[in-house]
Parts: sequence; structure tokens; C-alpha cells
Amino acid sequence: MKTIKTVGVVGAGTMGSALAQKFAQENFKVILADREMKFVEKGLNGIKAMLAQGVEKKVFTPEQANATILNITGTSDLNDLVVCDLIIEAIFENFDAKKDLFKTLSNITLPDTIIATNTSSFSVTELSAYVKYPERFLGLHYFYHAAKNRLVEIIPGEKTSAETMDAAKVFCIKSGKDAITCADAYGFVVNRFFVPWLNEAVKIVEQKVATKEEVDAICMEAFGIGMGPFALMNATGVAVAYHSEKTLEIFGEPYKVASLLKQQSELNNPWELGENSSLTVDEKKERIIKERMLGIVFFVVSEIIDEKICTASAINQGARIGLQWKKGPIDLMKELGDVTVKELIFGYVSSYSNVQIPNSIGINFWETEHVLFLKKGDTAFITINRPQDLNALNVDVIAQLDEKFSLAEYNPEIRNIVITASGKAFVAGADINFFVENITTHHIENIASFTSLGQNVFHRIDNSVKNVVMLLNGLAFGGGLELALCGDIILAVNTAKLAFPETGIGIYPALGGTFRASRRIGKGLTKYLICSGNVLSVGDAEKIGLIDKAISIDDMCELLAGNLPLNSFTQKHDKHFNGKFSVVEKLFNNYSIDNILSGNITGDEIPSEIKAEIQKRLGQKAPIALKISENLINNNSGDNEALEEITSIFSTNDALLGLSSIGKKVQFQGN
Repeated sequence: MKTIKTVGVVGAGTMGSALAQKFAQENFKVILADREMKFVEKGLNGIKAMLAQGVEKKVFTPEQANATILNITGTSDLNDLVVCDLIIEAIFENFDAKKDLFKTLSNITLPDTIIATNTSSFSVTELSAYVKYPERFLGLHYFYHAAKNRLVEIIPGEKTSAETMDAAKVFCIKSGKDAITCADAYGFVVNRFFVPWLNEAVKIVEQKVATKEEVDAICMEAFGIGMGPFALMNATGVAVAYHSEKTLEIFGEPYKVASLLKQQSELNNPWELGENSSLTVDEKKERIIKERMLGIVFFVVSEIIDEKICTASAINQGARIGLQWKKGPIDLMKELGDVTVKELIFGYVSSYSNVQIPNSIGINFWETEHVLFLKKGDTAFITINRPQDLNALNVDVIAQLDEKFSLAEYNPEIRNIVITASGKAFVAGADINFFVENITTHHIENIASFTSLGQNVFHRIDNSVKNVVMLLNGLAFGGGLELALCGDIILAVNTAKLAFPETGIGIYPALGGTFRASRRIGKGLTKYLICSGNVLSVGDAEKIGLIDKAISIDDMCELLAGNLPLNSFTQKHDKHFNGKFSVVEKLFNNYSIDNILSGNITGDEIPSEIKAEIQKRLGQKAPIALKISENLINNNSGDNEALEEITSIFSTNDALLGLSSIGKKVQFQGN
């Protein structure tokens, strides 16, 4: 498989410069090219301005920003790209311009250099006809703003090799992107339903059904978004929407470009928009806008599923990650149900002649796969694939994890089971919305059932006769760390973070974290981690024995690709710490939480600054959650004892306050 270290980006405009910035941030060497150095310099200056804003907002340190700039070289000579392992075309959407560029790049590059197009509308297969060795060509479609937006669509052409696809997927992981794979069809996944959604908004205004401000306001509410379609077109370019929709006209009458959109694009002006935050829309208009805007999305999504362009999960991920919709189209369809969705699609299609109703309408077509399974030799790879929600655990995820683990456990050919996840998190805890919803509707029994289900699945994983390796690709918080502790071996990439944040949101670890952490690092350090909620770096987690080994992201990708033997990482590592961890271990071994909070600590073995820091952190936690956690750890309690406390803890005001105020400072009352 091709190893990508140096990336060329052709086109130093908004998209190209953003891609160059992102790749450079992730420590790739980047060559940013354009036809004249004045365009390259403009792109580099834009990157510097973005990084300066990031430093000001403390997203980056000055050192990180400087390192990013040093990773980028600008050029107006395409011959300089000969050293690149991957070249991404990011020029304007003109087929002839792109094909001419690919002809030139084919004559410059080595045969194994991967060439990708960032086209948002053209066929990857058609473009590949202008590339020598088309097996190394594919689509990598990124989304605005590409330095921040994690979504990328990976699109193989008819001749794209499996090796090229594998290299692209690894590159996406290393460059901090969440990838969805789709077939080569105009619009791919997201633009196929998003651009017609924009076009439909213009049609509503063109037909004088409602104003631009009214359409934006209703869409923001209906789709859970921060900007309506007209504001979004102003942000990304009205002409971009026009040209993208023009390409989609091949799919029939519902995709025909609105005359007003063509007119506005030719004017090369943004839409004039007034204030809509306090706008009141009458019920009839609101209903029509919702029906039409939902109708077009549901119609197109059903066509996508009909044509097998991608999975239902990929559609949701595209909307949630790339467009920042609060709910994906599949989520909305499930929520509304078969009957309503069919009514909306039929209602939308009825305004056109000779338009076929998609076949893929109904709950059977809306199954979303949150946990993936792949067998390679004697190893099963189980991947939690819900990156849009940081792989948070809910009933569906736990049930699918159980199902996929059973496939591995009962297969006699499988000796090793690797559990990992996609995106920037391993598992960032349980689904908080599920907890809040069931507390506020007085259905705490649902939380107890979920906890019991999770305990049973984790118990199976923990007690499996197979060799279970947990591969932490990112954040492992709360339930995610509890899942990790079920592994025989725990590996974590260097950038991962680990924590038990539960007592800071009014609850406690109930999926085995108390006794499994104690088994690994002892009761003192377990109490410290759970009761303080401190976030551990991978280095510190390895020191205290919470994980077995820190690995590089390169090693993680090689391991997942099957290029590194698993036994390279399967030796447990002993604890090797002193200093602060020795002190806090002694503190929590020798004194109760009450004694620490009250300062009732004798002797001088604990430095005053550490006592003060711990007292402050414990004082910010929920008292009832602290007490339950301490008792569970002291008594080495198992799942049954943890489950017994669920109803009482989720009935407290502190739990509702903490779970409803994630990311905010709260004052717990102990009730």
C-alpha cells in the first residue's frame, strides 16, 4: 500500500488553501500550487490569517501555527509536484480545465503517485480517462471549510485499484478526516440531496410562496441548523450551488435549476437577506415550506438508496458531519415514520410529470449500521462507526456491538478480536440525550435497562476466551473507557485522552469502570480518576498501567491494514510511576472523600498544593455520585451493586442538572 508523506494541492483558492492548511497541521509536507505565484501567495496569506485567528482563540499554540506554515511550500511550477505521493486537484469546476490539468500531471508524476479530484459534481470515471494509469485515480471530495469540516467523500472510478482506495482511507484517518465511501454518480452523496434542497428553497421564493427570510427561518427549525439555505449559499457561493445543480439536471425534472438561481449566479452577487431571528411565519406557509423542503430531501435520499450509491449510515454521516445538521435525513425519516415520509415524497413528486417514485421507502431501507465487522485471517476487527456523535453508546450501538462480537467469538477461525472506532473518538461516553430524555419523561427504568444491557455485553467481552485488543483511536471518556477496560490488551494512539467524567455530571461509572479500573491500577488511583474526573494523556495512562502501550497513528493504521502483526503489541506493561501519581494514590488509599474534602488529613506526606488541588476538584463534583463511586470501589462491587444505584442516582436533581449542562460550570446541591 502506498505510504503518503508529501501531498500536493493544485489550486490555492478557498478550498485548496484550506486543504493545504489541514494537511500541514497533521504533519504532512504540502506543496501548494497554482498557475501564478500571486495566487499562491494569496492562499498562503489566507492560511497565515486563519492560523493567527486559531492562536488568538487558543485553538493552536504559536509553535503549532509556525510548524504548520513550515510544512507548506508554494509553487507555480507543476513540475515541483514530482516528489508528491498524493496530488489533489482543487481548481474551479470546469471539466476541460480539470482534464487538461490531469493530462499535465500524468506526464509529470511517477506511475504510483495517487491523483485525486476534489470535484463536487463531475464523474470520477469520466475524469480518469485523462490520467495515465487510471487505477491510481479517485475522487476525494472535501467540504467547506476544509480546514475545519471533517467530512470527505471517497469515490472510486471504474478502474481505481483496491490499493489506491486503501491508501486513501489511511490518508483520511491520518489527516483527521471522517470518510464516507460512495459510488461514482453525479453529486455523490451529500450534494445529491443538499444542492436540490438549496434549489427547492429558491423555487419556493421564485413562486412567491414565501420570502427568503421565511424559508431560512423555517429550515433552521425543521433541520436543526444554524443557517438557512440562502445564508448558506451566501457563505459558500451562489454560483457553486447553480453549477452543481446544473450538473444534477441529468436526473430529471425535479432537479431542474430554478430560473432565479441561474439569474442570481449570473449577477455574481449574494442574496440580499434581512433579519429572521424574530420572524413569525404563518402556519400555512410554515407547513408548505416544511413539506417541500423535507419532500425534496426524502425523495432524493430514497433515490440514492435505490441506486445503491452508499449506505443509509453514510447518508446520515454526510449530513451530520459535512452539513452540521442536527439530525440526518435517515434520522428524520425514522422519526416521522413510513406513512408520513411516503406522503411527503408523493406530495413532492405530484407536482412533476413522469417522475418515478423511488422503491426504497420504508423502515427496512433505513437501517443504520453503527458497528462494522471485518475478518482478516485469524483476527476480527470490530469498528464502532458513529463519528458524528463521537461514537457515543446508546441501545442500538450496544446491541450491534453484541451482535458483531458474537460473530467473532463463535467463529473458530478467529483468535484475536480488535475493537476500535472511527473518527476522533474511541467512545466519548454514553448518549447524554438519552439520559436527559428519560429523566424528564420519568422513565428511569429505560436507563436501568440500558445499563443492564451494557453490563451484560461488557461482561461477555471481558470474559471472552479470545484475545481481545482495545485500540483507542481517540477520546475514551466514561463508558468508552469502561469498554476499553474489558480488553486483555489496551493500545492507544499518542493523541488520545482518557477520563471518567461522570461525577462531574452528577452520575457514576456503572458499566464496570469501578472494579475493572481497580483491577488494573488499584483502588487508590481508581478513586482519584473517577472522583476527580482528571483527563489523562496517553503517556500518563501508560505510566500508571491504565493502558498497556501508546502507539503512533502510523502503527495504528498499519495494524488495521493487517501489515503489522498483532503480537507486536500484546505484551502487558507494568506500572512505572512516581511523583504526583504516587502521592495521589497514597492520599486516596489512606483517606476517605469526606476527609479529603474537610481537610482532615494528618502528617506532611501529602504536599499542600496537591491537597488543595484535589479538594478543589472534588468540591466541584456531585456529592451523591462521589459517595456511590467511593463505596463501589471500596467494596470492589460488581455489576449488580452498580445497577442497584441507578434509579436513585438518576432521580437526583444533581444528575438532571449535570447532564443538562454539559460544558457549563454548575453548583451541585447534593440532592
